[in-house]
Amino acid sequence: MAMVTTKEDVIKLIQDDDEMMNILSAAKALNLPDWWICAGFVRSKIWDTLHGFNKRTEIEDVDVIYFDKENTDELTEKNLENTLRGILPNVPWSVKNEARMHVVNQVPPYSSSEDAISKFPETATSLGVKLDEENNIVLTAPCGMEDVIHLKVKPTAYFRNSQKHHAIYEERIMKKNWKSIWYKIEVHHI
Repeated sequence: MAMVTTKEDVIKLIQDDDEMMNILSAAKALNLPDWWICAGFVRSKIWDTLHGFNKRTEIEDVDVIYFDKENTDELTEKNLENTLRGILPNVPWSVKNEARMHVVNQVPPYSSSEDAISKFPETATSLGVKLDEENNIVLTAPCGMEDVIHLKVKPTAYFRNSQKHHAIYEERIMKKNWKSIWYKIEVHHI
């Protein structure tokens, strides 16, 4: 079983995964402002590795986010998903412009994609990766890497400090049922 203890270890895991690199390249081809592939795409790879799985667990969707205040039309997101399906048709793409998602999530506006990632429900999911101009992997972890690497599911500060978000967090924990797949994780409740 591979050791995953640092941000560099996570970057190496992704670099060594041809499928993940192809997905990142496809997303980069869209040339979106402030783009990232986030959440389960990164978290699942880390947890699969820490559990010694030989085969990657199936992910519901590949979350591509970006931040564009100039065009917040939801139809644009659907068109981008269709473009990505044309590049990699077997990937379950989901594209969201975080410049409009605050309306959907009924929260104050986000200032960037990384700001939105920092306000995801779980620290272990508050991760994003992208390719820079030289095709090097850039990893953001606004809530840190500790929890995901130590197999802990905890609410982000944004969710922990907001009474209205407690129920959303708890419902997600129940619905996602991650422990049924990754049996070593430790789920923390609010």
